[in-house]
Amino acid sequence: MPAQLEHTNYTVSDIDATAAWMIELFGWHIRWRGDSRTKGKSVHVGTDTHYLALYTHGKANPPSEDSYETVGGLNHIAVVVDDIQDLRDRVTKAGFTPGEHYDYEPGQRFYFHDHDGIEYEIVQYD
Repeated sequence: MPAQLEHTNYTVSDIDATAAWMIELFGWHIRWRGDSRTKGKSVHVGTDTHYLALYTHGKANPPSEDSYETVGGLNHIAVVVDDIQDLRDRVTKAGFTPGEHYDYEPGQRFYFHDHDGIEYEIVQYD
C-alpha cells in the first residue's frame, strides 16, 4: 500500500471558530482537542481517517509574506466535494467570498480565503 496523507498541522488565530466553520461547511467533526506544544492549543477536525490539526498560540505572528513566494509556505488546502455549487453557496452564506473558479479536466474548482487569509480550494471531480 502506498503511503497516505493523514493530516496537516497549521496555525490559526482561533481554533474554535475555524473548526466551527469547517464542521458547518464540510460536515466534519472534532476528533480531538487539547493542550499542545509551547503552551498552545490544538483541535483535530476532519473525518475518521483524515483531518486538519489546527494549532493556536497566544503569541503567534500574523502572516507577513505571500506563501507562494515563501519556501515552506502553505499555499492552499484542497477539499473534494460532490456538489461544488452547493458548497460555493454555503461558503458565501458563511461569510467568505468565493474567488477564482476554473473548469478543466478532471473537474471544477474554486478558491476562498478564511478569516486568517488561509486559502482553501474546493474541488469537484467529474
